[in-house]
Amino acid sequence: MSTSLPTETIRDVIIVGSGPAGYTAGIYTGRANLKPLIVAGMMEPGGELMKTTEVENYPGFPEGIDGPDLMANMESQAERFGAEILFEEASELELEGPVKKVTTTDGEVHYARTVILSTGSAHRKLGLPNEDALSGHGVSYCATCDGSFFKDLEVAVVGGGDSAAEEALFLTKFAKAVHLIVRGDQLRASKIMADRVLANPKISVEFETEVVGILGQDKLIGLILRSKDREYDYTVPADGLFVAIGNDPRTALVASQLDLTAQGTVAVDGRTSKTNLPGVFAAGDVIDPTYRQAITAAASGCVAAQDVEHFLANSVPALLEAATA
Repeated sequence: MSTSLPTETIRDVIIVGSGPAGYTAGIYTGRANLKPLIVAGMMEPGGELMKTTEVENYPGFPEGIDGPDLMANMESQAERFGAEILFEEASELELEGPVKKVTTTDGEVHYARTVILSTGSAHRKLGLPNEDALSGHGVSYCATCDGSFFKDLEVAVVGGGDSAAEEALFLTKFAKAVHLIVRGDQLRASKIMADRVLANPKISVEFETEVVGILGQDKLIGLILRSKDREYDYTVPADGLFVAIGNDPRTALVASQLDLTAQGTVAVDGRTSKTNLPGVFAAGDVIDPTYRQAITAAASGCVAAQDVEHFLANSVPALLEAATA
């Protein structure tokens, strides 16, 4: 891209996405006086934690904190240090060259020397009518986040892979009974995980079964199941439903420009946030197929911010000089 733009119109950094990674990157780059622009989104600014009623495992909040409140605190802290937050969606990214171009859905075009991608990942859903309404009220996508709310209660986990097996095993620490609902006739999880599930007395595995309905108004009360060995759908009580059928990193805007891993996440260099393009960094769940926790996403945002600082200090002057020579 040509660098004939007035220098004052080119920002040091644009952060695409919010959530713990994006807002933490905004806090750190703001404190470094880089005046970041955070393109936080319109539909889900704050990320997946906006759907979580209570977060008990984020350090510094011994009594827990609502997910939306935690995100509001991070947003305010980023603004305190000079971050500008734009509640629009990024519709197009051009990441090649020394100056990056970010176009938003309102038609505005923004330019920056560096970009941090923190678009997160989306939990795959069952697609059932009551699923979104009861998300955070019995329906969950993260046992590590929400499992402790189901002490001595009866829960179900949907899925047959390693993630579902891990969720089911983790939930046995709290729930009195865990029903693992598997669409196929066997677990797809690794043998060691499958053996642990089958050996756990708290877990019952329902093979060739699927959830076809979610019951409840203000909170989940039960499930409608469809099983191959029954001629009719049937209802079972449930206090919790954990959906563990995978995650999809939000990479649609950059898949043709950035290298991706076999898991579909943005590939970065070791423990850094550096992508295959100079000046482009990534943080949070969009690079993490494994942990996907608020605290690891925030730490990743800190890494990205410091990588940006080092890049701007050491690389940008030479790149711009070469581009305008």
